Amino acid sequence: MGIIIKPIVTEKLTAQGEKLGRYGFVVERKANKLQIKEAVEKMYGVSVADVNTVNYHGKKKARYTKAGILRGRANHFKKAYITLAGEDKIDFYSNI
Repeated sequence: MGIIIKPIVTEKLTAQGEKLGRYGFVVERKANKLQIKEAVEKMYGVSVADVNTVNYHGKKKARYTKAGILRGRANHFKKAYITLAGEDKIDFYSNI
């Protein structure tokens, strides 16, 4: 599996992408900033100026059912915020 799992497409990050050239991705948890930078440059053909990462710990969840309470947690994941250099852009909607 690759380093980049999926892009994060939210209203906030779409606005930042248009104004600041900043995009978000869910990435492999063991990937470092240099690996993420190389993967984005290779996949989208852009030049990356900056990479910021955030590790998310999965939240505990509980569901109340007829059989009782089902407990568990959401998965852990890592986000990477990529700032592109110059006038580069990434279009997530080009192949829909």
